[in-house]
Amino acid sequence: MAVAVIVHVERGAFAVRIHNAYFDHYKIPSLARGMMIIRRSRLIVRVAGNCKGHPLSLSHELSLATVTLPLLAVLLLAPPLVAQEEELPTFRVDRIPSAPAFSGQTRAVSAEETAYEVVSIASGLSAPWALAFLPGGEILITEYVGNMRILDTKGQLSEPLHGLPEMSHEGWAGLFDVALDPDFTENQLAYFSFTGKPQVPDGKNIPRVGRGRLDRANLQIVDVEIIIDGSGSQEIHFAADGKLLVSGAGDVFTEDAQDLGITFGKLLRFNPDGSVPDDNPWSADPSVPSAIFSLGHRDISGFASHPDTGEIWITEHGPRGGDELNRIRAGANYGWKVITYGTEYSGAPVGDGLTKQAGMEQPRYFWRPSIAPSGLIFYTGSMFPEWRGNIFVTSLAGQHLSRLVLDGDRVVAEERLLVDRAQRIREARVRA
Repeated sequence: MAVAVIVHVERGAFAVRIHNAYFDHYKIPSLARGMMIIRRSRLIVRVAGNCKGHPLSLSHELSLATVTLPLLAVLLLAPPLVAQEEELPTFRVDRIPSAPAFSGQTRAVSAEETAYEVVSIASGLSAPWALAFLPGGEILITEYVGNMRILDTKGQLSEPLHGLPEMSHEGWAGLFDVALDPDFTENQLAYFSFTGKPQVPDGKNIPRVGRGRLDRANLQIVDVEIIIDGSGSQEIHFAADGKLLVSGAGDVFTEDAQDLGITFGKLLRFNPDGSVPDDNPWSADPSVPSAIFSLGHRDISGFASHPDTGEIWITEHGPRGGDELNRIRAGANYGWKVITYGTEYSGAPVGDGLTKQAGMEQPRYFWRPSIAPSGLIFYTGSMFPEWRGNIFVTSLAGQHLSRLVLDGDRVVAEERLLVDRAQRIREARVRA
């Protein structure tokens, strides 16, 4: 099913991954998953196939003579084309319940379009979830089903790595994010988030973050240890200061995000060994879990650090509309479930229907209708110089890759890429 296997992902390459996690939940046929790249040159790509009676077809006119030109490596770790037995739910709301807090906070003007192309570089993945570029150009990939694999620079996909801890696969559970230690070249430490099995019969899954040393030669993770047990959720990220950021799990239908006595609905900040930094906002308050860095989050889905300032930015799933892009400040309150630009799924207001309140942060940008934002990066590559400093947000329900042009901390333009592929995209990465 691979269309054109590229043997090398060049520096400055830009990677995105298609989301497959709803296959079982929405009874979507499990198709051959693949990885794609976006490149600036022209190339002819044709994909055709059949899976469980669902025909697949995709055709792009390109020029094969340009295979060796520099490429923007965009990794689409998902089926080349998604055939569905039923429509994925996408909530659409046509009006904003309240005016934005400032100009350009939503529905920014269209950015100037950029020419690009998409090429498959691998196939055969099973529900790929996250990826990280290794120093030599290989790609470390997690699969939701509990596997971790390596894609080498020749386009060869490894067998699953050995040594990962036991995981739960009951409900919304499995292997999620992966991040490399800031000193990876010296210590080979890879961090990963997953759900551990309940400790008692009929108990709840346990959110965990583990780490271990990557032994590429023997395809294994060794010296594995659980550094965060019972806190956190799916997303992990190393900030510019070397601290480990973790999204706090929670019940989006409750007021947990405003309760400083629990970690639900919070952004958590740790040292790389799982201990808590002394400079966290509530580290001296015994009534507050010391790992909490900010509160009022509904569902953090992506992390990125500004390449110049080191500031932390996140994406968050809203309810029905009101998805957010936020810039994080230590100790700040981001409002859920008191303020939001979304509504309940029924269409009713969330709480008192407020979009602003003193002491609560406004999103730098929000989407309505919902796009279900996920992965988040700042583009720092050289292949597309006009994109440098832009934010890229992957979209699940919106099925596109959103490019946001910034002026300071304000979004001034938006371009939606990969719309014609009609695929749910979860994550993006740039090779340094």
